[in-house]
Amino acid sequence: MACLALGLAGCTADGPAGADPGPPRDGGTLRVVGSSDVEHLDTASVASVGGFGLTRLFSRTLLGIRASNDIGVTMSVRADVAAKVPTRGHGISADGLTYTLRLRPGVRWDTAPPREVTAGDFERGFKRLCNPASPSSSQAYFLPTLRGMAEYCRAFGRVSGRDPAAIAAFQRTHTIPGVRAVGDRTIVFRLIRPASDFLNLLTLQATAAAPAEYDRFLPDGPDFRRNTISDGPYRIASYRAGQSITLDRNPAWSAATDPLRERHVATIRITFGQDSPDVVQQQIEAGAADLAWDQPVPTSVLPRVRADPRFAIQRTPSNSPYVVFNTRSPNNGGALARADVRRALSYAVDRSALVKLVGGPSVARPLHGVIPPGSSGFAPSDPYPTPGDAGNPAECRRRLAAAGAPHLTLTFPYRTNSVHRQIAESLAANLRACGVETRLRADSGGNFYRSTIADPAQAREGHWDIAAPGWTPDWYGNNGRSVLQPLLDGRLYGPNSTNYGGYDSPDVDRLIDRALTASSPESAARLWRLADQRVMVDAPIIPLLDRSTTVFHASRVRNAQFLPTASSYDYSRLWLAD
Repeated sequence: MACLALGLAGCTADGPAGADPGPPRDGGTLRVVGSSDVEHLDTASVASVGGFGLTRLFSRTLLGIRASNDIGVTMSVRADVAAKVPTRGHGISADGLTYTLRLRPGVRWDTAPPREVTAGDFERGFKRLCNPASPSSSQAYFLPTLRGMAEYCRAFGRVSGRDPAAIAAFQRTHTIPGVRAVGDRTIVFRLIRPASDFLNLLTLQATAAAPAEYDRFLPDGPDFRRNTISDGPYRIASYRAGQSITLDRNPAWSAATDPLRERHVATIRITFGQDSPDVVQQQIEAGAADLAWDQPVPTSVLPRVRADPRFAIQRTPSNSPYVVFNTRSPNNGGALARADVRRALSYAVDRSALVKLVGGPSVARPLHGVIPPGSSGFAPSDPYPTPGDAGNPAECRRRLAAAGAPHLTLTFPYRTNSVHRQIAESLAANLRACGVETRLRADSGGNFYRSTIADPAQAREGHWDIAAPGWTPDWYGNNGRSVLQPLLDGRLYGPNSTNYGGYDSPDVDRLIDRALTASSPESAARLWRLADQRVMVDAPIIPLLDRSTTVFHASRVRNAQFLPTASSYDYSRLWLAD
């Protein structure tokens, strides 16, 4: 498990990665149990690891990744609906500004009658990224990359976010110059400048094809969620908000057209409402459930299950969790807008206690910068050191007093699933030792990401001051922009932005732009590292842990292959022994 920095390729997980699963067996119901509904079901706005794992079952992208218990394997970009991955001179122009992809035949929507997925469906998917009803956080990757995307999105933002007809009319009458369908089988992308990670961007679930029928519904609205259409191996048969999602087989899907997914179980049933990871673990061990939806293995049972072949620690380099400051909060006289106050609070946290809470050093390591190991731009650092990573309340109090903010009261919403309540309580105790009062507020039902911290209005009105979200990169390898830009680019702040605290630094934005236009991955990594260092001077977040994922499956589960960007096994590739 000592797979750090860029040496992740080839690292395997603790557990049954090399076990022989035996011959595939089709049929049965996969039972997945957990806490909260997805924050977004629409691929245009999906942003959580759970949402990534779910939506890839019914919505396909041009390129993608294949699940594996070797993270090095999952780094490779592979063809999905595209017939092949383009290369320089074969789909990528000599100047690196034009990408041409041909679609494979036979990929079909589960409409009546079934019809083929077209290049126009992918063009529609890109047009929906900045819809005003439920805009995608992934648009941040494309605004500075695709020709005309920024102008298109600015104009789209003036359309009512409550009128599906107006949204659909805008999409039909406006184009993105950098995205063009040429007939039914070819799509052409034109870039503003070369981007060495553009193929990675085409693996994102937000870029999935969207059928014409989606124009009838408000993006990610209740009607949309009841009327999803599938071009993947499964389709949503039943969606009950906050209660359950049931998927069954899509009869229009053909294994011959899908190199990334399989289809073995007949039904996938995801049940929400169970906030206790201990209860979920008990159900899996007793055979009443097969997998956890959004709960890691409870820390208390790790010593007992470490040698169990059903258990694994999967390496998923991440910034998870981290503390984010609401720099737009009016509370405390706007104190959190000041870097000296945020720097003072950075000395408060006891990372050593958090490592213990999530399972010890084999599961998590203290993190002191925005960019985690395994990502472009990572470098070990510790700008706010404390003895043994245990915090320094005396230094925190001294600096708060010097900043003229010795008495703060911070509203702190926290997620109710997994160990998030214990993490919030631990952080609250750290802050209390600094003389800072916190008001903890449970935030369940998927609202934490969907509305609480992703809604600028709630931030401006002071509904929260600090929070502890998590961030797993959208891809690994050449992925500098998949960490720092979405979390901290001030130009991207708005509804559904993952720059939750509204941090805005022109200096950091300039470094981001330089990294995106760097002449080589090495130059880009150096610039991402400089941006990370500059961010940490301002301390808009407090990085806490680089955390792996602990997973456990029922005895009957076979061929469990891990998707690091989804922090879960690929439901399409496993089968059940009985």
